Amino acid sequence: MCSNPETIAYPVPELPRIPERTFVITDYGAEEGGFTLCTSAIQAALDACAAMGGGKVVIPAGIWRTGPLTLHSRINLSADKGALVQFDPDPALYPLLSSQYEGNAGWRCQAPLDGEGLSDVAITGEGVFDGSGEGWRPVKRFKMTEKQWNHLIESGGVLDPQGEVWWPSREALEGEGFCRKLRDKGDTRMEAFLPARAYLRPTLLSLRNCRRVLLDGPTFQNSPAWCLHPFGCEQITVRNVQVRNPWYSQNGDGLDLESCTHALVEHSSFDVGDDAICLKSGKDEEGRKRRMPCRYITIRNCTVYHGHGGVVIGSEMSGGVHAVRVSDCLFIGTDIGLRFKSTRGRGGVVEDIVMENISMTGIVHEAVSFHMFYAGVEGSEGYDEQYFSVTEETPQFREITLKNLVCHGAVTALLVNGLPEMPLADLTIEQFRAVSERGIVMRHATGLTLDRIWLQTTETPEITAHRCSQVVLTQSEGLTITEK
Repeated sequence: MCSNPETIAYPVPELPRIPERTFVITDYGAEEGGFTLCTSAIQAALDACAAMGGGKVVIPAGIWRTGPLTLHSRINLSADKGALVQFDPDPALYPLLSSQYEGNAGWRCQAPLDGEGLSDVAITGEGVFDGSGEGWRPVKRFKMTEKQWNHLIESGGVLDPQGEVWWPSREALEGEGFCRKLRDKGDTRMEAFLPARAYLRPTLLSLRNCRRVLLDGPTFQNSPAWCLHPFGCEQITVRNVQVRNPWYSQNGDGLDLESCTHALVEHSSFDVGDDAICLKSGKDEEGRKRRMPCRYITIRNCTVYHGHGGVVIGSEMSGGVHAVRVSDCLFIGTDIGLRFKSTRGRGGVVEDIVMENISMTGIVHEAVSFHMFYAGVEGSEGYDEQYFSVTEETPQFREITLKNLVCHGAVTALLVNGLPEMPLADLTIEQFRAVSERGIVMRHATGLTLDRIWLQTTETPEITAHRCSQVVLTQSEGLTITEK
């Protein structure tokens, strides 16, 4: 471990090496206007570019409707300003591929933008890539007004038996139960899962085991599930992008870096329906066996307008998350600001994390949350006092530094819910100013340093600790720690 992790500056990831050739999709028969599918024409341009050794494939201004596209090495897919690439939501257009989702391997519909085992791949320009997620996603009634809900029902689709969740089709509604029965029987054949294709909704962008990746400039929006999902990739640069999903979008994450090495995310904005910028590394036993951590990650100068978390680590972190630097970010109205989450059964180690110069306002729940009892809900409530044996299934969070945080408006400034058998260890918080209903609530933690803390709360005491050890509070006028 590094004794002074703040001084670490990770090398900037290598950028793709792409030849200076240009291919325009209209030269391959693509027709603008959205009246016909351009899948074959756009794919032909991509294939021709690859056959020539790579280059830039240009999508001009206009509306281009298409099915899923398979990317190649040494290609820059560039959408010009004014271009809208709209992916048709018909599940029949999307073959099932072996992929990763929510920490587990399995069959998923091919992503609209899909690539595996590539090197030197880029998506650039100022155009828009739209996943037509409304044709795939379920919608929960409590997230709609009555007028919106009635309009949704009138548009078609089906309701679950309780009348609380709308699905675009009966196949999508019944897909979860159908897939569960197949897995219970141990049936892993792709053909067996085809009837559930409408349920196995894809991410908008899936890049698996790729090297030297660049996303620079476009808007990625309205994804069927997660929006951007690099898995097992190295040397990734994400900059100047806008990621947008409806606030109610189910599983509408912005960017999920899973088991990736050397990534830079900068100068980008996120307005999404789930976690905005999230670091993952597999789930439970499968993730532990894979042993592919997410590491050497830099996130800086990003803005999050809505999301369940601004920058998030977990909850699928079973392969570990190491060496993360986050700085100079702004969160406006997110459910949680900086979010660390896991649960018993995950295992894995999260360590060597430094986050600094973070501004937050209008946070719905906690400005900063460490929650080891995550159960799939938006906030961080719920914990227990029961001790379990420490095993490989016990998650560990340690050696984390947070510096120069400002939050104006939250329910709780800082929440620590560590496990009784594995307390959160070695957390340092320096220069934290917060206006919130509650101040700092700590449970089951050890080696905490709170330095230069300023709290304005409506509830007292401002700082409480329950079964915490080695807690130091310095240079924080008027504040004391109350044991509970």
